[in-house]
Amino acid sequence: MSVESELTLSKMLFFPKLEYSNSEGVLKYMADALIAQHFVKKEYEPALLKRESEYPTGLPVSSPGIAIPHSDFKLVNKTTIAVATLQKPVLFRNMENTHQTLPVQIIIMMAIGEPHGQVTMLQKIVGVIQDNELRNQVIDAKTNEELYELLAPKLMA
Repeated sequence: MSVESELTLSKMLFFPKLEYSNSEGVLKYMADALIAQHFVKKEYEPALLKRESEYPTGLPVSSPGIAIPHSDFKLVNKTTIAVATLQKPVLFRNMENTHQTLPVQIIIMMAIGEPHGQVTMLQKIVGVIQDNELRNQVIDAKTNEELYELLAPKLMA
């Protein structure tokens, strides 16, 4: 079965205008939401944080910055994406230069339930990343509904 047909998007996993002082706080918040809605196993959060420390997910792009955290497909019950925007950027380590930090204001957390599904989803996310106008609209979104309406067509395409 393909990833597209398995992807389930929940408006309850779109979080606009969160306020956090660090990346770990927002990652825990998003992972807890995935766990609460049974998209991932409870081991997802510690595995996600460990993976982020070893393989950072901050992308070196123009503002607003983006991170794409994720964890092992074996910890995923049902394929989905969680999205958060932040009032103020928090620092994530750069995936290309792990000694550098980047200000991130959009977090797209992947929970992909099959080993090769991440590549397909990353291609869709790259479409979002490359669209500066869309990224700014995403930052401006005030409700989870608005955030969902902006991103669901791109992610479900």
